[in-house]
Amino acid sequence: MTAAAPANTTAGKKFDLGNAVELVSKEEGHRQPLAPEFVSLEDFSPLEVAYDFGKIRREEIEAGPRSIWRYKQFLPVPGNVDQIPNTEPGCTRLIQADNLAKALGVKKIWIKDDTGNPTHSFKDRVVAVALAAAREFGFKVLACPSTGNLANAVAAAAARAGWDSVVLVPKTLERAKILMSAVYDGSLLAVDGNYDDVNRLATELAGEHEDWAFVNVNVRPYYSEGSKTLAFEVAEQLGWRIPEQIVVPIASGSQLTKVYKGFNEFAQVGLVDESPVKIFGAQASGCSPVSTAFRNGHDVVQPVKPDTIARSLAIGAPADGPYVLDIVRKTGGAIEDVTDDEVRAGIRLLARTEGIFAETAGGVTVATAKKLIEAGKIDPDAETVLLITGDGLKTLDAVEGELGPKATVAPNTESVNQALGL
Repeated sequence: MTAAAPANTTAGKKFDLGNAVELVSKEEGHRQPLAPEFVSLEDFSPLEVAYDFGKIRREEIEAGPRSIWRYKQFLPVPGNVDQIPNTEPGCTRLIQADNLAKALGVKKIWIKDDTGNPTHSFKDRVVAVALAAAREFGFKVLACPSTGNLANAVAAAAARAGWDSVVLVPKTLERAKILMSAVYDGSLLAVDGNYDDVNRLATELAGEHEDWAFVNVNVRPYYSEGSKTLAFEVAEQLGWRIPEQIVVPIASGSQLTKVYKGFNEFAQVGLVDESPVKIFGAQASGCSPVSTAFRNGHDVVQPVKPDTIARSLAIGAPADGPYVLDIVRKTGGAIEDVTDDEVRAGIRLLARTEGIFAETAGGVTVATAKKLIEAGKIDPDAETVLLITGDGLKTLDAVEGELGPKATVAPNTESVNQALGL
C-alpha cells in the first residue's frame, strides 16, 4: 500500500471544498467544521454538508463540462475538480418512455438512465465527489464496503486517480460485479458474510487505518452529496423544472434523501420554480425494512436479514431509513416492495418497451412503479420519473434461467419461417 500521512494531521487546516462551509447534524442541527467525520458527537446523528451558495445562474451551469462537475458549485469539491484526472461521471440521458407509459396506463414517464456512467451505475457520481474530498483531506487510499456497484466505481476511480484501493464485498456477490472490480487490480477482498457484516468490518478498519478514505464511512457526508446530481440533471433536462413524481430505489436510503435535497437546493437559489414533488421509494420484498416501516406507520426501521436477487439494494439496516420515511410522508409519496419474480418481470418490461437493460435494482424500480400505479398511489396523469441506477449486464444471473433463443434453426429460410410461424 502507498504510505500516506494520517488524516488527523490535517486538523486545523482550512480545506478548499468550494461553497461547502460546515457539517450539520441531521437531528438537532449541531454545527462543526468540515472534516472527515460522519457522526455528530453532540447528538450522534449523521452529519451532512451545509453551503453558502451565493448567486448561481443557469448560464454558468449550461456552459460547464458534460459531467457532474457542471454542478460543482453545489458540491463539496475544490473549484478545480474538473481539471484533475477523474472518471467524469454524469450527464446521462433522460428518456421519454412513451412505450412504457402506455404499458403501465399512465400519461407520461421519463427514465433517468444512469447505466451510461463509466462503470455503468450511479455510484460513479458519489465516488467522484468522495474522491475529490478525500484528496483535499490528505487521504491516499480509496476504500469501501459494497454490495457491488460501489466496488466497481471505487476500484475504477482509484485507478484513474493513481491511488490504491481496498474494496470489501460479500463473497456471494454477483460474479460480474466481482470481475468488474477485480479488473482494475486494486485490493478486492471477499468477506464471508452479508453486506451488513461487510459494513461493520469497514467501520472497524476505518478506525485502524487513518489514511484510508472509506467513501461511505469516514467521508460519507461528502460521498452522499453526489446523489444530488441526479436531481440536478433531471431538473435541467426537463427544461429547468422539478417533476411531479419520482420513484427512487432504496438501499441505505441516502440516494432518495439527496435527490430531495437536490431539488430543494435548485429551488433555493432560484434555478427552478418551487413546486411540489411526490417521492416514492422502491424496495425488494426480500430486503424491505423501510417499506415495512412505512406500511405499518412506524418511524423506526427494524433491521432484517436480506434474501433477494436485488443484491445492490440488500442493506438490512439502512442508515437513512428514518429520513426516507420523513421525506416520503412529507411529500405525499409512498414506499412499496416487490418480489423477486416481480423484479425479473420489471427488468423484462423495461427492456421490451424501451430497449433499456437494467440490473435488478432497476427491475425493483419499474415493478414498484407498476404496483403503485395499480394501487392508485401514483397519479397516472402526473409526470413521473423513474431512476434506473445500474446496467443489466451486472446481474445476468437474475434472468439467465428464463431467457434464451426462441428456437434453434437450420441455416435455411424454411427453418426460420417455420420457427416464426410464417
